[in-house]
Amino acid sequence: MQETKPHIQQKRARFVVPTRSDTLLRNFTELVGGPLGRRSSPGDMSPGFFTVERVLIILTIVAALLSILIKGYCRVNGWQAPQQFYATCYSDFPELFRSRGLADGVFPFFDQKGVFEYPVIAGLIAGATAWLVPGHGASSERVLGYFDVNATLIAALWIVTVLVTARINPRRPWDAAMVALAPGIVLAGVINWDMWAVAMLAVGMYFFAKERPVLAGVFIGLGTATKLYPVLILGAVFLLALRSGRFRAFFTTTLSAAVAWLAVNIPIAAVNPAGWRYFFDFTQDRPAGYSSLWFAYNLVAERLHLVQLGPEAINALALNVFLLACVLIAGLALTAARRPRLAQLTFLIVAAFILSNKVYSPQFVLWLVPLLALARPRWRDFLLWQAAEALHWTATWMYLGQTSSGGPAQNNIDMPYYVMAVMLHIAATAYLMLRIAWDIWEPRLDPLRIRGVDDPHGGEFDHAKDWFRVDLKNPAASVLPWRHVVSSLEERRPAEDSVPSAKGESERDG
Repeated sequence: MQETKPHIQQKRARFVVPTRSDTLLRNFTELVGGPLGRRSSPGDMSPGFFTVERVLIILTIVAALLSILIKGYCRVNGWQAPQQFYATCYSDFPELFRSRGLADGVFPFFDQKGVFEYPVIAGLIAGATAWLVPGHGASSERVLGYFDVNATLIAALWIVTVLVTARINPRRPWDAAMVALAPGIVLAGVINWDMWAVAMLAVGMYFFAKERPVLAGVFIGLGTATKLYPVLILGAVFLLALRSGRFRAFFTTTLSAAVAWLAVNIPIAAVNPAGWRYFFDFTQDRPAGYSSLWFAYNLVAERLHLVQLGPEAINALALNVFLLACVLIAGLALTAARRPRLAQLTFLIVAAFILSNKVYSPQFVLWLVPLLALARPRWRDFLLWQAAEALHWTATWMYLGQTSSGGPAQNNIDMPYYVMAVMLHIAATAYLMLRIAWDIWEPRLDPLRIRGVDDPHGGEFDHAKDWFRVDLKNPAASVLPWRHVVSSLEERRPAEDSVPSAKGESERDG
């Protein structure tokens, strides 16, 4: 009798279907027959060629092509001001290629003549991609080639980010569609090299979720050597370690991240100390950057003849506001009835850093998109936030066309409208922070914590018991480290007290 092999469908994970679980998407599917039916069983039935990951790759490729299409005017006519602003096709790649000597063979950090205001790996990427463009000089053909090389690599990294986001939580791979189709990435993905850091952090979070903290730390360290923000995830890891008492994951991840960062930075600092230090000096000394809260204040203060903020005052205020936000996030993490998820805390910390930072470039939206897909995959909030970011993105170029290039007045927007767009972007990001904070405080509202799911991104913290928690409603019921010691002593005391009694009974028996 021929044996029947167990069907491979049994090994597939049952998927969460967005058209069933998300109200907004359920309504949108009415034009194509409504949400997926009850008799369908995603994850159990074979989808054929169009697996979830292949569909996500196709969606990402389409979005990447659209992002290049948006730059079409500049690809044809060149990146010249003010037209590049009014055509909304500005990118840092052509500007840096011409102005930082990359077109003439200057390799950042290795050439003592050049300076580069970015971290080490970003400079290495800038120099290596310049080598890939044949020829010499800043001709229009080489500028276009430099942009295309970097845009192609960013598209590949975009796909990597989408795939690892889908694989972090096997039950919810469709949440990665937010990353694949994010309007913010379509509009701002090829402005700078931020996608490299985004992909590195995403890979680091994937390895952390799979309980491989060494590899997670390596990619977090490399991401920090590209853009500083990936290091902020270690704050979230520390809070979860403190909440659960599992510090090994924190120390292992932090140590490997530090080793990876030092392995990249120490050789460059030894070869070119001034060039390596320039990024930190530039960050410290620069005034308020476009689209930051502090820049908006200075614009209003100038119009109303109020006192404006200088670099030193902004540095102090930005640091204090960020530290205050971190204290509030830590308080939330340690007082919530249930331990927060890693993605939730990471989003809150990174968003707090963005809102308090002295500069907000349009491409910074890339930092938050994968984190939101993991922290709160609700399409309504996601699309509202992206709409606010798209409006801010457009307003930024219209304002820059006036202030940096002296473009025609009919193509510009006045300062109040630009400030309103900045405040809208800040309000939309703050709104997401409040929704995620409320999900932490009321875990029943968390869209991921259903059917026994705890923290699919948390690695060793998944289903961990509390080691340190402060109960604000009932302080006596708080879970504190010293209470573990007291409770263990109390558990042993009856056994120790029973020894004399047993001894006395044995003497009477004798």
